[in-house]
Amino acid sequence: MRRAGAILTLFLVSGPVAGCGAHSPAAAPGHHHESPASVAPAAPAATPAAGFNTTDTAWLQLMIPMDERTLPLLDLGAERGHDPAVRRLAARIRKAHLAELERLREMLGRTGLPATNVHEGHDMPGMVTAADLAALRKATGPAFDRLFADRLREHLDQSAAVARSEQTAGADEGTRALAAAVERARVAQSDLLDGIR
Repeated sequence: MRRAGAILTLFLVSGPVAGCGAHSPAAAPGHHHESPASVAPAAPAATPAAGFNTTDTAWLQLMIPMDERTLPLLDLGAERGHDPAVRRLAARIRKAHLAELERLREMLGRTGLPATNVHEGHDMPGMVTAADLAALRKATGPAFDRLFADRLREHLDQSAAVARSEQTAGADEGTRALAAAVERARVAQSDLLDGIR
């Protein structure tokens, strides 16, 4: 968890795009993340509206793609889960993520920063990768359910960790409150996942 919480700090030190490759050592075993040499240099950063610090904006810019890239995983779980409980859980968490994304995008809009995905093309811990989805499409039965649960667990744990970092170091009260809501949601979703494993 400490390792996951350091993601946001690393992101802030390295810059939005250049920082993506710097997270590779924190990746889960078996995941292929970009090497620092393959990452383009960071573009000049826009200035957020008053009241938002770099932790606030970094968290929003990270959480949005983390959630967006989890939606295809949840779609597969809802459609192909072997256990009906897996299908129900995936559908439930998908609905929650869609609502959460709406709030995250609205908050990012308040910062005055563009909605550009600064993590486009970069796999980071907590983000579902193309390789994850390919493996899931090949899996069937209980093996599918185990793989789905493992990938979902990684997303839930990593996003909860960065939400805690935002609550500690963020400046904007609304963004910190949203991070607290995300963390509470992840705890509840993790409990639900534990119930089907």
